[in-house]
Amino acid sequence: MNWSAEIQNWYLQHKRDLPWRNTTDAYTIWLSEVILQQTRVEQGMPYFYRFLEKYPDVTAFAHASEDEILKLWQGLGYYSRGRNMLTTARQILEKKQGIFPTSYEELIQLKGIGEYTAAAISSFATDEAKAVVDGNVYRVLARWFGVEEPTNSTNGKKIFQQLANEVLDRKHPGQHNQAIMEFGAMLCKPKKPDCHICPVREACNAYQTNRISQLPVKLKNLKIKERYFNYFLLANEHQILLNKRSINDIWANLYDLPLIETSAFVAVEEVVALPDFNRFFGNQAVIISTSSIQKHVLTHQRVFARFIHLQVNQTDVNLQPSWFYTSVASLEKLAMPKIIHRFLDQFYHEPARQTEMLFLK
Repeated sequence: MNWSAEIQNWYLQHKRDLPWRNTTDAYTIWLSEVILQQTRVEQGMPYFYRFLEKYPDVTAFAHASEDEILKLWQGLGYYSRGRNMLTTARQILEKKQGIFPTSYEELIQLKGIGEYTAAAISSFATDEAKAVVDGNVYRVLARWFGVEEPTNSTNGKKIFQQLANEVLDRKHPGQHNQAIMEFGAMLCKPKKPDCHICPVREACNAYQTNRISQLPVKLKNLKIKERYFNYFLLANEHQILLNKRSINDIWANLYDLPLIETSAFVAVEEVVALPDFNRFFGNQAVIISTSSIQKHVLTHQRVFARFIHLQVNQTDVNLQPSWFYTSVASLEKLAMPKIIHRFLDQFYHEPARQTEMLFLK
């Protein structure tokens, strides 16, 4: 059985009509590949179109500000991808005169482009014989060959890259890569794969040994950290106090509200009694209301947040270096974590919330 040919035949009959498959433009392919990393196609598609419309080429992208990129990225998560893309675009503008490279060796030298992305761009744009290995490819290869080595182990990554190289159709590497990735996404799915219509199931090790649900193997060594954010809202219909997050924490360089982080959730009265609260807002601050606790799940962390509405004289607020007042109208231009954007959108646009409007004196 010509395994690659069978999967390519399946692909040509069943592939989704996706816009980045109808081009060999390296910039467009790069845009789609980075946006779709750790993002479902349905979620990423609108972002792809918005970015391509606003930044039609890498030069336009390179001239954008970080705030502009992060704002357009808002809601996709993994914001470091957007920041890395801006660095990559500026590198290409500076070192390649705005001409997006297409060879693997040139691409791999750019910051923010790893082995997978370099292989994808080079094979899709110029049919360079480089095998891509993403989550879908790991799954297909693990099941087909019956590989029990964890996909996220050092040895496992070497094994799967070697297997991907061995099965690569060197006459049609771009189509082969697209086919195996689509095969994993649409048919050889993580749960409930469609084995009954799989064209290569008779030679699939996992199918023959009834180990579909057991492969691929992945090491579960991820430790989840829980964090507790007490956010403070000081706002009126014209002005709001914001915080710009540091580059060294989650949501780097995004905008949220002033906060005090505690090691566990404590009563609001205990938050008010904290030295930092008094240092930030003085002893005359009045708590108008508090929100319910909201949970936000990240890859390595779980954030539990609550919003505390304050009424306080503006002269009593001890502005920290990262805090600043801005107009409510300017909020739509600032990139924020989803939990902050959702809260402020409700606060300013839901009629019921208007009765709770707080005022800076």
